[in-house]
Amino acid sequence: MHIQWIQFSDFRNYRTLSYTPAPTLNVLTGPNAQGKTNLLEGLAVLLMARSFRASRPVEWPRWESSAATVWGELCRAESSRVLRRVISQRPDGAWVVDGDGCPWARVIPFGWQDLGILNGAPQARRNFLDGFAAKLFPAHLRAHARYRQILSRRNHLLQAGADGAARLRPWDEQLARVGLELLARRRTAVAALQRELERLFPELAGRAGLVRLGYRSSLGEDASEARFLEDLAARRREEMRRGQTLVGPHRDDLMIELDGRDMRTYGSRGQQRLLALALRLAETGPVRDAVGSPPVLLLDDALSELDPVVQANVLRVIEGAGQVFLTTAAAAPAAGYARRWEVRGGGVTDLRLEPVRGAA
Repeated sequence: MHIQWIQFSDFRNYRTLSYTPAPTLNVLTGPNAQGKTNLLEGLAVLLMARSFRASRPVEWPRWESSAATVWGELCRAESSRVLRRVISQRPDGAWVVDGDGCPWARVIPFGWQDLGILNGAPQARRNFLDGFAAKLFPAHLRAHARYRQILSRRNHLLQAGADGAARLRPWDEQLARVGLELLARRRTAVAALQRELERLFPELAGRAGLVRLGYRSSLGEDASEARFLEDLAARRREEMRRGQTLVGPHRDDLMIELDGRDMRTYGSRGQQRLLALALRLAETGPVRDAVGSPPVLLLDDALSELDPVVQANVLRVIEGAGQVFLTTAAAAPAAGYARRWEVRGGGVTDLRLEPVRGAA
């Protein structure tokens, strides 16, 4: 799958933009604050109707614009589909994204916020796993939303005291059933990532290294519906005192080790950045196998803080990964060929197909 063309109207700092990227590696260069990340964000909005940044639709229209539009054509084998996303404000004041999606469109982003997978709270790692599982299993997103609804209702009853506790049983059963569904898909996602990392990380790092992932469940290794319900009953008194559910996938974590060391605690900044990037790139193969076409990669400043040898290794990997968009504020430290573009002042200039050389 690749994006054939894309057009923006009043999106971020782009008044208008018509852009026809290469179906392979696209290197986006230029000074900071010129629109490189905004361009990647627009591509994400086209493909999945949301941003990979911590931003909201209200922030996407260009300053003093009442709406923004992103549209483009997606191609896969002999088929193509034109998508159009309109970001506008409803009468009640809420900003929404309208437009149909594409069932085989997949995107894998990487940005500075992905360091949180390594050095952030467990919620960041759960979000990463759920996002990956949803790319493999579309039903996971719906199940996750349902689980959050059940959890919210159950917490409300816990906070209501004894009267609420008497009505917990049906919510316990729903929490256990949907929670185990999430747990099974998360474990499948971790196993797929583990297989990819065993191959990918040494290639990226340029040395042997064993990355090991481990799913840490609050239910233990032998989770079952009966075990889930037993654990909820055992912690009922504490849950009522604290007013929250203390058992379930919302309490789980992902262990990430490199050569036996916990990278969540002991990894250097460079190691954590490379591992975060490796985790994102490890999504590519399983997603391609699940959907039947490679995802689009949106890599925002992915090479910073990596030494030149590792940068070259990363570029060798992504050159064969399908359509890739890589931003860099410096001269692109690439080996081989890439389509280069300069992003400046809300415009994108084609620098022609040429060897990308130099070091950041």
